[in-house]
Amino acid sequence: MKIQIRFNEEGALRNQRYAFTNRFTLVTELLQNARRAGARHITIEHRPEDQVLRVVDDGHGVADFQKLLSFHESGWDEGLTDQEHPFGVGFTKCLYAATRIVATSGRQQVDIDTTAALQRESFDVTTTRRAVNGTAIELHGVEINDLAKQMESLCEGFPVDVVFNGTTMARRYAEDKIALNPTPIGAIHVSGNRDGKATYATLTFLQGFCVHRPRFYQADSVNVVHLDPQQFMARLPDRDQLIDADQQLKRVDAQVKQSWRRILEVAKTQLKPQDFVATYFDAMLQWHHQDLLNDVDELPAALFRCISGYPFQTHYGQQGFLEPAAAPTRADIESGQVTLVSMGAVSEENAAHWMLARQKRWLLTEAYRLDSNHWLHPHVHYPDLEKALVEPQGETARITLEGRWVWPQVVLCESVHIRIGGHEAILADNGVCHDGNLLMPANEVSGEAIRQLSDYVDGNDQYREDDAEADCAALADLIRRLRSTDPVATLSSLLSELGLGKYALLHGRRFEVTVGVGTMPGCSVELVCAEAALASSGDGYAER
Repeated sequence: MKIQIRFNEEGALRNQRYAFTNRFTLVTELLQNARRAGARHITIEHRPEDQVLRVVDDGHGVADFQKLLSFHESGWDEGLTDQEHPFGVGFTKCLYAATRIVATSGRQQVDIDTTAALQRESFDVTTTRRAVNGTAIELHGVEINDLAKQMESLCEGFPVDVVFNGTTMARRYAEDKIALNPTPIGAIHVSGNRDGKATYATLTFLQGFCVHRPRFYQADSVNVVHLDPQQFMARLPDRDQLIDADQQLKRVDAQVKQSWRRILEVAKTQLKPQDFVATYFDAMLQWHHQDLLNDVDELPAALFRCISGYPFQTHYGQQGFLEPAAAPTRADIESGQVTLVSMGAVSEENAAHWMLARQKRWLLTEAYRLDSNHWLHPHVHYPDLEKALVEPQGETARITLEGRWVWPQVVLCESVHIRIGGHEAILADNGVCHDGNLLMPANEVSGEAIRQLSDYVDGNDQYREDDAEADCAALADLIRRLRSTDPVATLSSLLSELGLGKYALLHGRRFEVTVGVGTMPGCSVELVCAEAALASSGDGYAER
């Protein structure tokens, strides 16, 4: 027994209507045919209320009307076939999308009933009185909703002028509308080539139609690639995706990267070093060309930050205690006038390292963003790699704080001594977290150190702001109580938090305050020399 391939023509005709996945393919196929016919101008009229679509072009026309109804026979000449690999199925979309097709070219015309055509009936090609310069395709019974909203997008990379219902399409990404450079895979426009505002987003076109669109991009900030049709093919029948797209798009990205390389190499020779670095560092970073900075003395300012606030654990990578810093000079770095450090995010384990760096005014750098062979790397220190020796000096009290979120041991002392390798510092104004304890020197009055112990993010990845603020306040209150050896100093500390100066009625007044006993004591307040105040207040004594 022998078997061989057989072709069920009736089944193929019947099932072809399900091959096209996009209703707008009808329009793009007609545009494509017009372009291949050498058209320089295409007019489209759509009357949705009458279900009529008319496409007229000024190309060289249809030489053989039989080709319109021949499946998988493109009818194009050998040169265009070799260049673009037409499939010969595009016009067949009309047979399934319309009930009637009237095609006119020159003085010839054919009127096709699509139902009859799919039943293999024949149609006469007639002669018309009025000649059409090019080709006119008129489709009846067409349901193609929202075409007006889609036309600009369909034509955005198309190389031929298109007028839709009287409006000229912008074609903003067409080859005649933007600056393109030839490359081995086609013509490329690199966004940001002059201002350095690079982007990964790339619109990819083949034969004038988009075959890859990034999910997110800005219309005025996107790379544009028009692929060489001899090297790339789109998937049959819609031609809206490349064959082997995963591999082919890697080629596109590699070519955009190479195009950026050329742009950067030219810019490096034309700009001053500081201007080159300031303008193009982000682009070098995005497309992995940082090695171009290896022989440049100037450094990107984006790599440096100073510790301006109190270092603490943060949620979602926010670091409000850091500020941008000016890039140091190579001379200052190599002479040791500037110390550069790189540290991990603040944690219970490295809080002391951060406090030492802050005290020493060391400059944080993200040198890892540079090429591995850059001259800066040998000058960067990594304090995290060394153990910190942290000791309280002149300890005065030690107690456990019962917070909402954390229960650390609090150590009050005169100062805190930190030593890391050959570097040391004395903290007298700010507390520090170390080994689960909070060391609080004499001049520390806030509760911010507790934020070095935890980031206050729960198991659902939610920041517990209320708990963080409550624990900070509890620590500040505990510090105050533990240091309450002088009644005047204690009361002054409490009053300073009330902001009494905001109340004009209290300005210049003197009071006698008697405090009761307990955690929530009653107290009495009496205005001293009350005679002058009675007229305005009506009384000079209060109790609570």
